[in-house]
Amino acid sequence: MPTINPYINFNGNAEEAFNFYKSVFGGEFTSIVRFKDLAGPEFPIPENEAEKIMRIVLPVGGNTLIANDVPASLGPVSENENRSKIAVSAESRAEADKIFAGLTVDGEVEMPLGDSPWGTYFGMFRDKYGIEWTVEFDPTKQG
Repeated sequence: MPTINPYINFNGNAEEAFNFYKSVFGGEFTSIVRFKDLAGPEFPIPENEAEKIMRIVLPVGGNTLIANDVPASLGPVSENENRSKIAVSAESRAEADKIFAGLTVDGEVEMPLGDSPWGTYFGMFRDKYGIEWTVEFDPTKQG
């Protein structure tokens, strides 16, 4: 059965916010990926974006809090429109495919489901009601 977790967009202060959340909830980050970690000829990163967070993950209880900084080139995050997403963690690629296909009907795909730079099977979209979602399968967490 899939799990659902919050996924938050930040305007460049994801690391600061997550250090604050960590001080409140405790625990350790299970992933911190910076934009510079993904930089290359096919994915150039401006120097002022290099240290920003591409993905940060903090387990909280049985759930996971996930976030990223939105690159400045995409413009600031509208805190009234797209500040957060609902992140679905699937138990298999097949389950991820089924959920993604179902929720994207009449919606708008932002990132097709596929292998991500951080090693998961990941996709992102806005459903027909305007709600933003991510669907992800992490093969390292298979039972």
